[in-house]
Amino acid sequence: MTLPLIGVTTYLEDSARWSVWDLPAALLPAGYPRLVQASGGLAAMLPPDDPARAAEAVARLDGLVVAGGADVEPVRYGAEPEPRTGPPARERDSWELALIDAALAADTPLLGICRGMQLLNVALGGTLVQHIDGHAVELGVFGSHSVTPVPDTLYASLVPEATSVPTYHHQAVDHLGKGLTVGAYAEDGMVEAVELPGEQWVLGVQWHPEMGEDRRVMRGLVAAAGAR
Repeated sequence: MTLPLIGVTTYLEDSARWSVWDLPAALLPAGYPRLVQASGGLAAMLPPDDPARAAEAVARLDGLVVAGGADVEPVRYGAEPEPRTGPPARERDSWELALIDAALAADTPLLGICRGMQLLNVALGGTLVQHIDGHAVELGVFGSHSVTPVPDTLYASLVPEATSVPTYHHQAVDHLGKGLTVGAYAEDGMVEAVELPGEQWVLGVQWHPEMGEDRRVMRGLVAAAGAR
């Protein structure tokens, strides 16, 4: 059987260090490809590129993962940056929004992780809260909290019970984008998963499944990609 090809978007950094090198780099935490591989897919990295090439890139994939990372630039959802909003990653914003649009148009299974969920919401006309407390307690350290699925959602079909998830974010969904519904909530009422009801497989999760042991969300994406 041919394994589904899952594209995963990457960071783009001006400086990254490995071995004797300190160079600009397109990079991805190893947890992402490892999770794809462990869930039955082949992982391909998608560094920022010309947004006009997004449809061609998506056409070669069976599924798409939009990874975590920097804050979405507030201008993308009609807001001014607040003091605690991080510096923009404009090349990523442009490329990943184009990939999301292309995946939605092509009926390509799509999973947004953390920033990727926020971008999915923004792509569909939604907005974000630029700072919340309690979901990133220590700088550079993943925390955990419980999320509860909403019954009769895609997310609930994958993970039917409340679970503890790895979390690290300070922004969140505010107003939902067009057509999106909530798939899960945190204990404090924060939106933790969004999805597009219907036949297309589209899901965003606010946490980081690549940092945990639960593969059910990624297995769902890979299964949907394989079914195409």
